[in-house]
Amino acid sequence: MSSAARRPRPGRPRHIPEIDSNLSAREQILDVCARLFTQYGYAATSTRDIAVAVGIRQASLYYHFAGKPGILEELLARTVRPTLDQLDRIEAVAEEHGAASALYALVMIDTGTLAAAPHNCGRLPSFPDVCSLEEAKPYRLIHRDLVIAYERIGARVAGLEVNGILLEHLVSVVVRFRDAGDPILDTTRHAVAASALRHCGATADEIKIAAAVAWVELLVEE
Repeated sequence: MSSAARRPRPGRPRHIPEIDSNLSAREQILDVCARLFTQYGYAATSTRDIAVAVGIRQASLYYHFAGKPGILEELLARTVRPTLDQLDRIEAVAEEHGAASALYALVMIDTGTLAAAPHNCGRLPSFPDVCSLEEAKPYRLIHRDLVIAYERIGARVAGLEVNGILLEHLVSVVVRFRDAGDPILDTTRHAVAASALRHCGATADEIKIAAAVAWVELLVEE
């Protein structure tokens, strides 16, 4: 028998009640890892733990990911990448309708990204066993791109330099709300966006107009 014939095929996860069977095998692994990493920590979770929780052989895990670092990198990216993917559209709103509407849209999209992150994995970048890792470097780079976007758009609203890290920290309140078990409603996200605009000097009327424009131009498809 040839080595190709003996080579095992990637295992399909067995049905486990905690896992959404509608997800692909790769997505099931990511979902389980988001739960395990946030609940027990990245360093404390082994590939065996992951395989058992997903319901596949440990060897089958490597058909989908090279190892834990690749899984972590993907989970971290999912807390930022969906927002950055919308940045060109957000910038276009700034050019056509003004920076206040663009900043409102950026915050609403960013809070939506964090609200949708599986098992509140937006917490992971703050974990001591994650933040200093080499595999977290790609996340740090794209997160910096997000902070720069806040600085650029916020400065256009304020007419002077603003602290992008502070604006991004306003958005990260979503992570703390989820950690406390609070639902992330559109009204919650609006309150965060309004706070960001007020920090940049926007008036109540400007915030109201910015919200209306952002919903029509970018957010109605959510």
